[in-house]
Amino acid sequence: MNMILKASALALAPMTAIALASTPAVAQSKTGIAVVDVQRAVAQSSAYTTARSQIQTTYKAQIDNFNARKNAIDTDLRSKGTALETAMKAAGNKPTPAIQTQYEAYQKAGQAGQAELQRLGQPIALANAYVEEQISAKLSDALKAAMSKAKVDLILAPDATVSYQPGVDVTQQVVTELNALVPSVGITPPAGWQPGGARGQAPVPAAAAPATPSQQPTSR
Repeated sequence: MNMILKASALALAPMTAIALASTPAVAQSKTGIAVVDVQRAVAQSSAYTTARSQIQTTYKAQIDNFNARKNAIDTDLRSKGTALETAMKAAGNKPTPAIQTQYEAYQKAGQAGQAELQRLGQPIALANAYVEEQISAKLSDALKAAMSKAKVDLILAPDATVSYQPGVDVTQQVVTELNALVPSVGITPPAGWQPGGARGQAPVPAAAAPATPSQQPTSR
Protein backbone atom coordinates (compact mmCIF):
# COMPACT_ATOMS: atom_id res chain seq x y z
CA MET A 1 0.00 0.00 0.00
CA ASN A 2 2.84 2.36 0.92
CA MET A 3 4.50 1.56 -2.36
CA ILE A 4 1.36 2.54 -4.26
CA LEU A 5 1.08 5.88 -2.40
CA LYS A 6 4.73 6.69 -3.03
CA ALA A 7 4.37 5.83 -6.69
CA SER A 8 1.30 8.08 -6.95
CA ALA A 9 3.15 10.96 -5.27
CA LEU A 10 6.05 10.64 -7.66
CA ALA A 11 3.68 10.57 -10.61
CA LEU A 12 1.86 13.73 -9.44
CA ALA A 13 5.01 15.70 -8.64
CA PRO A 14 6.03 16.47 -12.25
CA MET A 15 2.44 17.47 -13.11
CA THR A 16 2.34 19.92 -10.17
CA ALA A 17 5.62 21.46 -11.24
CA ILE A 18 4.35 21.89 -14.79
CA ALA A 19 1.12 23.52 -13.55
CA LEU A 20 2.99 26.05 -11.41
CA ALA A 21 5.38 26.86 -14.19
CA SER A 22 2.51 27.55 -16.60
CA THR A 23 0.64 29.92 -14.22
CA PRO A 24 0.72 33.50 -15.65
CA ALA A 25 3.19 35.76 -13.88
CA VAL A 26 0.51 38.36 -13.17
CA ALA A 27 -1.37 35.84 -11.03
CA GLN A 28 1.70 35.37 -8.86
CA SER A 29 2.16 39.08 -8.16
CA LYS A 30 0.09 41.55 -6.16
CA THR A 31 -0.41 44.99 -7.68
CA GLY A 32 -0.89 47.82 -5.21
CA ILE A 33 -3.93 49.88 -6.20
CA ALA A 34 -4.99 53.26 -4.83
CA VAL A 35 -7.77 55.77 -5.50
CA VAL A 36 -7.24 59.50 -6.05
CA ASP A 37 -9.81 62.23 -6.60
CA VAL A 38 -7.65 64.54 -8.71
CA GLN A 39 -10.08 67.47 -8.71
CA ARG A 40 -10.42 67.32 -4.94
CA ALA A 41 -6.64 67.15 -4.55
CA VAL A 42 -6.17 70.33 -6.57
CA ALA A 43 -9.05 72.11 -4.81
CA GLN A 44 -7.69 71.23 -1.36
CA SER A 45 -4.12 72.26 -2.07
CA SER A 46 -2.78 75.26 -0.19
CA ALA A 47 -1.92 77.09 -3.40
CA TYR A 48 -5.48 76.75 -4.71
CA THR A 49 -7.29 77.76 -1.53
CA THR A 50 -5.01 80.77 -1.06
CA ALA A 51 -5.37 81.83 -4.67
CA ARG A 52 -9.16 81.55 -4.54
CA SER A 53 -9.22 83.83 -1.52
CA GLN A 54 -6.98 86.32 -3.32
CA ILE A 55 -9.23 86.25 -6.40
CA GLN A 56 -12.29 86.99 -4.25
CA THR A 57 -10.51 90.10 -2.95
CA THR A 58 -8.71 91.28 -6.08
CA TYR A 59 -11.68 90.79 -8.40
CA LYS A 60 -14.40 91.73 -5.92
CA ALA A 61 -15.81 94.56 -8.05
CA GLN A 62 -16.00 92.33 -11.15
CA ILE A 63 -17.54 89.46 -9.18
CA ASP A 64 -20.18 91.71 -7.61
CA ASN A 65 -21.02 93.22 -10.99
CA PHE A 66 -21.24 89.78 -12.60
CA ASN A 67 -23.57 88.44 -9.88
CA ALA A 68 -25.80 91.51 -10.03
CA ARG A 69 -26.19 91.29 -13.80
CA LYS A 70 -26.74 87.53 -13.67
CA ASN A 71 -29.54 87.94 -11.15
CA ALA A 72 -31.13 90.70 -13.26
CA ILE A 73 -30.88 88.63 -16.44
CA ASP A 74 -32.29 85.53 -14.73
CA THR A 75 -35.23 87.54 -13.42
CA ASP A 76 -35.93 89.08 -16.82
CA LEU A 77 -35.78 85.70 -18.58
CA ARG A 78 -38.09 84.07 -16.07
CA SER A 79 -40.58 86.89 -16.58
CA LYS A 80 -40.37 86.60 -20.37
CA GLY A 81 -40.64 82.81 -20.20
CA THR A 82 -43.71 82.95 -17.97
CA ALA A 83 -45.37 85.50 -20.25
CA LEU A 84 -44.64 83.34 -23.29
CA GLU A 85 -46.09 80.20 -21.72
CA THR A 86 -49.18 82.14 -20.65
CA ALA A 87 -49.68 83.42 -24.19
CA MET A 88 -49.27 79.93 -25.61
CA LYS A 89 -51.84 78.47 -23.24
CA ALA A 90 -54.27 81.28 -24.06
CA ALA A 91 -53.88 80.41 -27.74
CA GLY A 92 -54.54 76.72 -27.05
CA ASN A 93 -50.88 75.92 -27.69
CA LYS A 94 -51.37 76.84 -31.32
CA PRO A 95 -48.58 78.90 -32.87
CA THR A 96 -49.48 82.38 -34.00
CA PRO A 97 -47.37 85.13 -35.56
CA ALA A 98 -47.57 87.12 -32.31
CA ILE A 99 -46.35 84.16 -30.21
CA GLN A 100 -43.57 83.44 -32.70
CA THR A 101 -42.40 87.05 -32.40
CA GLN A 102 -42.57 86.83 -28.62
CA TYR A 103 -40.59 83.59 -28.63
CA GLU A 104 -37.87 85.05 -30.86
CA ALA A 105 -37.56 88.05 -28.55
CA TYR A 106 -37.20 85.67 -25.59
CA GLN A 107 -34.45 83.72 -27.36
CA LYS A 108 -32.58 86.88 -28.33
CA ALA A 109 -32.75 88.14 -24.74
CA GLY A 110 -31.23 84.85 -23.51
CA GLN A 111 -28.43 84.96 -26.08
CA ALA A 112 -27.67 88.60 -25.32
CA GLY A 113 -27.61 87.83 -21.60
CA GLN A 114 -25.17 84.97 -22.07
CA ALA A 115 -22.89 87.10 -24.22
CA GLU A 116 -22.91 89.88 -21.62
CA LEU A 117 -22.14 87.49 -18.77
CA GLN A 118 -19.35 85.87 -20.74
CA ARG A 119 -17.76 89.26 -21.29
CA LEU A 120 -18.17 90.31 -17.66
CA GLY A 121 -16.94 87.00 -16.28
CA GLN A 122 -13.92 86.53 -18.53
CA PRO A 123 -11.34 88.19 -16.22
CA ILE A 124 -12.53 86.06 -13.28
CA ALA A 125 -12.57 82.88 -15.35
CA LEU A 126 -9.10 83.53 -16.72
CA ALA A 127 -7.72 84.05 -13.21
CA ASN A 128 -9.28 80.79 -12.02
CA ALA A 129 -8.03 78.86 -15.06
CA TYR A 130 -4.53 80.32 -14.63
CA VAL A 131 -4.42 79.15 -11.02
CA GLU A 132 -5.62 75.65 -11.91
CA GLU A 133 -3.17 75.29 -14.79
CA GLN A 134 -0.18 76.21 -12.62
CA ILE A 135 -1.12 73.59 -10.03
CA SER A 136 -2.05 70.94 -12.61
CA ALA A 137 1.40 71.30 -14.16
CA LYS A 138 2.80 69.66 -10.99
CA LEU A 139 0.04 67.08 -10.63
CA SER A 140 1.88 64.29 -12.43
CA ASP A 141 4.94 64.68 -10.19
CA ALA A 142 2.71 64.77 -7.11
CA LEU A 143 0.96 61.56 -8.17
CA LYS A 144 4.24 59.77 -8.79
CA ALA A 145 5.61 60.83 -5.40
CA ALA A 146 2.44 59.75 -3.60
CA MET A 147 2.44 56.40 -5.41
CA SER A 148 6.05 55.79 -4.48
CA LYS A 149 5.50 56.56 -0.80
CA ALA A 150 2.28 54.54 -0.65
CA LYS A 151 3.94 51.70 -2.58
CA VAL A 152 1.20 51.41 -5.17
CA ASP A 153 1.50 50.64 -8.87
CA LEU A 154 -1.90 51.75 -10.13
CA ILE A 155 -4.04 54.82 -9.48
CA LEU A 156 -7.77 54.88 -10.22
CA ALA A 157 -10.31 57.70 -10.18
CA PRO A 158 -13.20 57.20 -7.70
CA ASP A 159 -15.76 56.97 -10.51
CA ALA A 160 -13.74 54.16 -12.12
CA THR A 161 -14.39 51.91 -9.13
CA VAL A 162 -17.46 50.08 -7.86
CA SER A 163 -16.46 50.17 -4.20
CA TYR A 164 -13.31 50.64 -2.15
CA GLN A 165 -12.16 50.92 1.44
CA PRO A 166 -11.22 54.42 2.69
CA GLY A 167 -7.69 53.19 3.33
CA VAL A 168 -6.90 52.98 -0.39
CA ASP A 169 -7.82 56.64 -0.98
CA VAL A 170 -4.51 58.53 -1.18
CA THR A 171 -5.99 61.87 -2.22
CA GLN A 172 -4.67 63.57 0.90
CA GLN A 173 -1.17 62.26 0.17
CA VAL A 174 -1.36 63.86 -3.26
CA VAL A 175 -2.46 67.13 -1.61
CA THR A 176 0.62 66.95 0.63
CA GLU A 177 2.88 66.45 -2.38
CA LEU A 178 1.24 69.33 -4.26
CA ASN A 179 1.77 71.61 -1.29
CA ALA A 180 5.47 70.77 -1.36
CA LEU A 181 5.86 71.10 -5.12
CA VAL A 182 3.78 74.25 -5.65
CA PRO A 183 3.29 76.16 -2.39
CA SER A 184 1.86 79.23 -4.14
CA VAL A 185 0.74 80.46 -7.56
CA GLY A 186 -0.02 83.76 -9.24
CA ILE A 187 -3.57 84.90 -9.94
CA THR A 188 -2.90 87.40 -12.72
CA PRO A 189 -2.36 85.72 -16.10
CA PRO A 190 0.12 87.28 -18.54
CA ALA A 191 -1.29 89.46 -21.30
CA GLY A 192 -2.90 87.35 -24.00
CA TRP A 193 -2.77 84.15 -21.94
CA GLN A 194 -5.42 81.50 -22.58
CA PRO A 195 -5.94 78.12 -20.86
CA GLY A 196 -3.81 75.40 -22.39
CA GLY A 197 -2.21 77.90 -24.74
CA ALA A 198 -5.44 78.09 -26.76
CA ARG A 199 -6.44 81.36 -28.34
CA GLY A 200 -10.16 80.80 -28.15
CA GLN A 201 -12.46 82.20 -25.52
CA ALA A 202 -11.79 81.29 -21.92
CA PRO A 203 -14.38 79.44 -19.86
CA VAL A 204 -16.53 81.74 -17.78
CA PRO A 205 -18.67 81.40 -14.68
CA ALA A 206 -22.04 79.76 -15.30
CA ALA A 207 -24.09 82.14 -17.39
CA ALA A 208 -27.84 82.42 -17.33
CA ALA A 209 -29.28 80.05 -19.89
CA PRO A 210 -32.79 80.84 -21.06
CA ALA A 211 -35.39 78.47 -19.68
CA THR A 212 -36.95 76.68 -22.62
CA PRO A 213 -40.74 76.93 -22.64
CA SER A 214 -42.67 73.67 -22.49
CA GLN A 215 -43.46 73.96 -26.19
CA GLN A 216 -41.68 75.90 -28.88
CA PRO A 217 -44.01 77.66 -31.28
CA THR A 218 -43.55 76.80 -34.93
CA SER A 219 -44.80 78.77 -37.89
CA ARG A 220 -47.00 77.15 -40.45
